[in-house]
Amino acid sequence: MMNTAEDFLEKAEDKVFDLNHRRTINYNIGKYNAAVERGIQKFENLAHSKKKAHAIKWRVMENLDKFLPEFEANFQKRGGKVIWANDAQEAQQEILNIINRNGGKTVIKSKSMTTEEIHLNDFLAEHDISSLESDLGEYIVQLLGQPPYHIVTPAMHLSKEEIAKLFHDRFNTPIDATPEQLTQKARELLREKYLQADIGISGGNFLIADTGSIALTENEGNARLCTTFPKIHIAIVGIEKVIPSMSDLDLYWPLLASHGTGQNLTVYNTILSGPRQPEETDGPEEMYVILLDNGRTNLLAQKEQRQGLYCIRCGACLNACPVYKNIGGHTYNTTYSGPIGSIITPHLKGMKEFKHLSYASSLCGKCSEVCPVKIDIHKMLLLNRRDAVVEQENSKTENLGWKLWKTGMLKRSRMDLIGGKLKNFFLKTLFRKIWGKYRDMPVISPKSFSKLWSETRKDDKQS
Repeated sequence: MMNTAEDFLEKAEDKVFDLNHRRTINYNIGKYNAAVERGIQKFENLAHSKKKAHAIKWRVMENLDKFLPEFEANFQKRGGKVIWANDAQEAQQEILNIINRNGGKTVIKSKSMTTEEIHLNDFLAEHDISSLESDLGEYIVQLLGQPPYHIVTPAMHLSKEEIAKLFHDRFNTPIDATPEQLTQKARELLREKYLQADIGISGGNFLIADTGSIALTENEGNARLCTTFPKIHIAIVGIEKVIPSMSDLDLYWPLLASHGTGQNLTVYNTILSGPRQPEETDGPEEMYVILLDNGRTNLLAQKEQRQGLYCIRCGACLNACPVYKNIGGHTYNTTYSGPIGSIITPHLKGMKEFKHLSYASSLCGKCSEVCPVKIDIHKMLLLNRRDAVVEQENSKTENLGWKLWKTGMLKRSRMDLIGGKLKNFFLKTLFRKIWGKYRDMPVISPKSFSKLWSETRKDDKQS
């Protein structure tokens, strides 16, 4: 069976030379980059805002054991119920228990990376429960049987022509339908589903400790419908999403919107503080928040790397990454792709299986530069590489190779012991596959510079 690293290399090779894919992804990311560049110019002092956002997240992670119980207590005061889930299996089972207890058969979902993380749709399908994505991008990739391609834009890898063909094949819309017509068709298909669904499931962009609320950010309004019409609303949120105060949204909402889509604010920003109250006309009868760990405390325990948990899921680092722009989101084989996925996935899902992601980087530092909460992403990549060595997760062949390299590099005479001809032979036979079949191996000269310099000086002395 092919391991994760081998699968990554094979998929990466396919995508790198897929010109249609490269054309589509670079066009779409280019549009985002132009919008983001305009959006961040609205900040009077962006550097100060990013520094403040980083400082707040630092305080939260250093005191997570205080902020999470504060959120729980305040949420429960308004009739909400909090469930703590250690891993994906616990979260899945708790959701199933809620659905079964209420005789539910249909679920309507808004966009949520945590539900992707626990593979909720597949799990519910195994138990004969229909789960429908209501975000347009998520709905499209669900029709295709694919996971999201991008943290913010799930169908970024598809052109409007490909989506038009999908709708034509599935719903008999015109093959040349415009994006507006396709959106209208999706609206027609989904609108009744909100009314029919037994359960509404969402994620949460932020958990607000001082009010016991969750904040949802979206551009389509589908999250509001998912959390309003069904009698039961379940929000699945990572434990790192907590912020101290409602007033902090004044900082985080604009940062998220500007770095994610270039907007001042996203179109719909919703704060939910529990089930429908007696004096309220809208909202669910029951509301649950599932606080998901699923490896996050493993990352929290890493003092140097816990800032990976500061991420607000804006997707800016993906759009900036030269590797992501060439190999695409699906290649990573993880819920969280791109630079941020590369630094957190080895801690969430295991260093042994996912250490290769920390090497899938040019270390150009652009990801750290664009991050709205100032995560040192490129530094975290290096720390992950260090941890892979310390934890002895590298293969014996790799360790032997580095040992031989170190032995040779520590002494010039050892480097010169093997001539250029033999070095070229080793490059062609041992390193050809690693370097890539589409690249030419470098040709080493017969003599090193040191050797030539020594001979030149010797000749000068003799003359």
